Amino acid sequence: MSTPTIPPGGTLLQTFKKSFVDVPIDADNDNAISTTEFLDAAESLTTMFDVLGSVAFSPVKSDMLGNVKKIRERQLAAPAESETLQALVINELKTKKHTATEGLLWLNRGLEFTCIALSQNLAQESEELSASFRNAYGSTLKPHHGILIKPVFSAAMSACPYRKDFYPKLGDDQAKVTTELRTYLAALEKIVGILKGFQSRKEAKW
Repeated sequence: MSTPTIPPGGTLLQTFKKSFVDVPIDADNDNAISTTEFLDAAESLTTMFDVLGSVAFSPVKSDMLGNVKKIRERQLAAPAESETLQALVINELKTKKHTATEGLLWLNRGLEFTCIALSQNLAQESEELSASFRNAYGSTLKPHHGILIKPVFSAAMSACPYRKDFYPKLGDDQAKVTTELRTYLAALEKIVGILKGFQSRKEAKW
């Protein structure tokens, strides 16, 4: 795994192709989320797993990128019907298929898992990452995982680096890292919440 080079005085978040902070949400159109920017931001987030440093996180990253690929393939197949995530889901389900729709469901669970873990770890300065990720896993992905997958993710939780080693990898200026990460996670939390609300509706189910 390779991590991007952070410029002097910069942060890892500044190297992302797209941030969730910059993903357009149309408040006048049922909080429709722009597909292209969302997928770019989700891909960028997986860089975090490289910084976490362990090969144990490879399955977590691969799972998220696999779901991004499913959604992007549907977008490329029907671009006019896929400008927003909500439109993509509704229009795919009309074709009696649900590959991208299911991919988005799993991707959003993965995003929620990451968001809760990092938010909890920022809020609890004495807590190690392994505890934060384990707690987040228990409330997001674990209830949906089968007996073969759970040990894989549990191994990743146990392999988390110490926070004293992790946060400096996000940037030299720790105050800036914390401020930017909080802003980023707040934007991600909003998007995850919008998608969870949408995915609970009848029109988004198959």
